Amino acid sequence: MRTIAFFNNKGGVGKTSLVYHLGWTFSDEGKRVLMVDLDPQSNLTAMCVDEERLEQLWVDDDMARKSMRGAIQPIVDGVGDIQAAHLEPLNNRLAVVPGDIRLSEFEQKLSDAWPRCMDRDPASFRVASSFHRVIQTAALQHDAELVLIDVGPNLGAVNRSALIAADFVVTPLGADLFSIQGLRNLGPTLARWREEWVERLAKNPVPSLPLPSGSMDPVGYIVMQPNLYGGQVTRAYDRWLQKIPLVYGEKVRRHATRSNLSITDDPCCLAVLKHYRSLMPMAQTARKPIFKLTSADGAIGAHSQAVQQVRVEFIDLATKLMARVEC
Repeated sequence: MRTIAFFNNKGGVGKTSLVYHLGWTFSDEGKRVLMVDLDPQSNLTAMCVDEERLEQLWVDDDMARKSMRGAIQPIVDGVGDIQAAHLEPLNNRLAVVPGDIRLSEFEQKLSDAWPRCMDRDPASFRVASSFHRVIQTAALQHDAELVLIDVGPNLGAVNRSALIAADFVVTPLGADLFSIQGLRNLGPTLARWREEWVERLAKNPVPSLPLPSGSMDPVGYIVMQPNLYGGQVTRAYDRWLQKIPLVYGEKVRRHATRSNLSITDDPCCLAVLKHYRSLMPMAQTARKPIFKLTSADGAIGAHSQAVQQVRVEFIDLATKLMARVEC
């Protein structure tokens, strides 16, 4: 079982949509997939279930909430350890552990636990590893081959604990200054979290406690393509596109990269995907991935052709990503 987090500390790069569509793609290809929503904004969960069902999942009794928050509630309250997470099935191979807007309230407890792990405090190790242990238990329950984790766009304690639970990290990007600056922050932060967790692992006072390795191996990036004019990328966007391979190589992969390496030739580039802005609202209304839209959903004419193109693009992306994480 492989765990992949999709992370960029810059928002608005299509991260949640990527997780959702890849989850469905891998499922259609025969994989058993578990999606985990660790973004307090819970956008992935909102893509998977309607508001009526979400209201049922987010019941007033915190311990009974059918979400990641419910699974960690005993730790939040200081009365016990994790409990089994609720798995919301989307089909017979695909399920999601629902997110929760109240997950952000766990931030302070995670922040406090991080330094206390250096003092060999058992309770702090249980707090810091809670996401990992919930995910592992849920993956076993679902018999998952792949776990896809959606996290929020920040460098806080919730994301740190989410990411140490990941074997691999994929970085969605836009072709703009903010994404480039985000990479310059993201790379050193991942490296620091990885090093700090290795220090803490050596101080674990409870050998029987299942802790994550914290490998967080960066396996590549996905670029969301800008709007095209006459089929061509604008000069301004092209300027930022050309900067991505060098910055990703040096700051995230932490190896020397030639300055003239293009997106097309960069082995770290998993895909360049279109936004398909006109199809996304249609997919959200139908509560299904773009490539499952039909004429009954309004996908006719040019939209119908675009739906097929999206399917091809995501199958290609899933194939490339699977090859990286199976190595």
